[in-house]
Amino acid sequence: MADKHRNTWAAKIKRTFTSVLPVSQNRRGQCVNCGACCELPNVCKFIKTNGDRKIYCAIYPIRPLNCRKYPRTASEFITPETCGYRFD
Repeated sequence: MADKHRNTWAAKIKRTFTSVLPVSQNRRGQCVNCGACCELPNVCKFIKTNGDRKIYCAIYPIRPLNCRKYPRTASEFITPETCGYRFD
């Protein structure tokens, strides 16, 4: 579950505007399709589940930069419990 204190609309707007910046070089890992980032701060209307209850994005090839790059920096990372990314 996302950190409730940092999971706000203001944080989402900041992530959106800073998504044009590069991803931190100390980010490691890969997306594990947990869907936690798709609920920041509300459930995305493009998140879907398949028959296995696996989460996927219905617009994955054209998803916005803030989706592509989450978590871009350690300070933006609010879903460490489920996310496949980490910062060294």
